[in-house]
Amino acid sequence: MVLHIVESNGDAMESAITLKGQATIPKAIREHLRLKPGDRVKFFVHPDGSVVLLPKVSASALRGILKSRRRSTVTIDEMREAAAEGAASARHRARRR
Repeated sequence: MVLHIVESNGDAMESAITLKGQATIPKAIREHLRLKPGDRVKFFVHPDGSVVLLPKVSASALRGILKSRRRSTVTIDEMREAAAEGAASARHRARRR
């Protein structure tokens, strides 16, 4: 059995499967996925039979990936006021129907 990997530029790479079922991920793929020794990967089998290998990313590694949309802190009174405005707006829209 041979693990057949195709690079995005179309060049194929191969890796032999050992008796233990292990395969070496080619260096170009490890570099592309930024894999280091000890990293874990996930395999996904698609309905068409193709297999995708992706690095498993821990939740802590995702920290800070999105910009915070938090504004300054909001007081309870400001929350109540916003809720009352929303409710009034909803009642107004309901009456127009």
